[in-house]
Amino acid sequence: MTGAVEMDAAGEELELLPDHAVFWRRGSTLMVADPHFGKAATFRAAGIFVPEETTAMTLTRLDELLIATGAERIIFLGDFLHAREGRAPSTLDAIEEWRAAHPWIAMTLVRGNHDVRAGDPPDSLRIECVDGPLIDGPFALAHHPSIVKGAYVLAGHVHPGARLYGAGRERVRVPCFWFGRDYAILPAFGEFTGLADIKANPGDRVWVTTGEEVIAIASVSVPQRSPN
Repeated sequence: MTGAVEMDAAGEELELLPDHAVFWRRGSTLMVADPHFGKAATFRAAGIFVPEETTAMTLTRLDELLIATGAERIIFLGDFLHAREGRAPSTLDAIEEWRAAHPWIAMTLVRGNHDVRAGDPPDSLRIECVDGPLIDGPFALAHHPSIVKGAYVLAGHVHPGARLYGAGRERVRVPCFWFGRDYAILPAFGEFTGLADIKANPGDRVWVTTGEEVIAIASVSVPQRSPN
């Protein structure tokens, strides 16, 4: 896929995709963290003006990734729905229409903290919902980053971002993939999500994504903030 980076984790080849996802080719699995469907609807329900069509844009991006990778399975690494207030009929109808267009794709949600409050997706979406970690090959798939004995953890939750500095005091804050010794943290996939600064440890591997290209960086020198 154009702009992607192939890397090794736990002896397996993973493809880091510019659109904030990971493709595990041997498992034909697309891994997506923190879509937060319904977050904008939650804000609007509280009387806060935020952009519309975020659900449609997120689903379009998923469509494009399924076509580009040929994945036979999607695993959502937590926070599928943002909140109960975000379970608007328009949001759920859009997701159901999208699901109906991909009946052959197996889908699993590893529950996150927002899923506990929002509830599982409707049964009609045919998304298997499990508590993590979910062991699959050498990986433990989870929402919260943690250490799992005998497995390498792929997680979300943090919404990791890195601040990059250039000459002339230019700086930009961008989503990133953060691979440490025991676990990796994927960038948030949702259209309406924030970023939390990370502090990489010696030996960690960090790639930022511009949305069009994944780029390795040598170091990140900002403190980690509390995750969502």
